[in-house]
Amino acid sequence: MKFLIASDIHGSAYYCKKLTELIETEAPDTILLLGDLLYHGPRNALPRDYDPMQVAAMLGNYADKILAVRGNCDAEVDQMVLPFPCMADYAMVDADGLRLYCTHGHLSSPKSLPALAEGTVFLSGHTHVKIDQMENGIRCINPGSVSIPKDGSHSCMILENGCFRTVVLGD
Repeated sequence: MKFLIASDIHGSAYYCKKLTELIETEAPDTILLLGDLLYHGPRNALPRDYDPMQVAAMLGNYADKILAVRGNCDAEVDQMVLPFPCMADYAMVDADGLRLYCTHGHLSSPKSLPALAEGTVFLSGHTHVKIDQMENGIRCINPGSVSIPKDGSHSCMILENGCFRTVVLGD
């Protein structure tokens, strides 16, 4: 199976379009969205082409493939315009022999992990910075941010055949 993993779209229609172009190219079986989908949040500047309703419509085209968790900028009102569940704090996914704990990263983080079995992959966003590191036997991965990166590149990830690959979305 192929998974596309993305976080922190923050209502940017411009970068969501880049993400949907990648979805069309990569044809993932599942799209894991790690929160902060529509709203930019009070600490972030408006992202390029801020249009939460257009982002909701674009993501809605893939509703049958999306598994999403809630970010700190997501609210119940967002669920009213998204045609897929997005209010869970975390989700557990089995993929290619890996156990994935998917969360946004504001309630738990690589420095404050929940109780997980050794070998679990902890997937989170929130910081807008890509990471791939080990913490107490847990592999911690952050795909970075689709729209407001704090490490210089707009990004997401592909998981296929047990391997994670970072994809830079470009400007």
